[in-house]
Amino acid sequence: MNFPVHIVSVCALIENDQGKILMVKNPVRGWEIPGGQVEVGETLIEALKREVKEESGIDVEIGNLMAVHSNIGMGVQYDGISSIPTIVSFGFAAKALSGELTTSEESIEVCWFERNEVLDIIGEQFIRDRVKCMLKYDGRTIYGVFSRNPYILHGIQYI
Repeated sequence: MNFPVHIVSVCALIENDQGKILMVKNPVRGWEIPGGQVEVGETLIEALKREVKEESGIDVEIGNLMAVHSNIGMGVQYDGISSIPTIVSFGFAAKALSGELTTSEESIEVCWFERNEVLDIIGEQFIRDRVKCMLKYDGRTIYGVFSRNPYILHGIQYI
């Protein structure tokens, strides 16, 4: 029996004291909220704090779990050969604590945006839909299911 393999990832909708949202520009996907893969031995919270710091230079306090998204379609890496397993992503609220905006290999630009500007700068539909859910957070966690290439949103529900 082959056991399923999933990538676990985390992301955060991070606000500063002025209510602006932190966005990072990935060299491939464009603008998105900070986050990335959970490494072996890390908790979700540890991974998220590490990823945010690496991608943006900002230290954060993690808040509520806002959204869980499942990418149920297998994908192909940018090399056109290697496969990408399905992904389960946990999206949290966060507050900026300290640090200076810094770019990295994963973030060629880092900037604070007004809430009403965020969706307009996101190019990838799956990222836009995820962030849209998180911006509408009302205390209930959202569960979204999608696949990519082509992008299909299979459903959203509150859990």
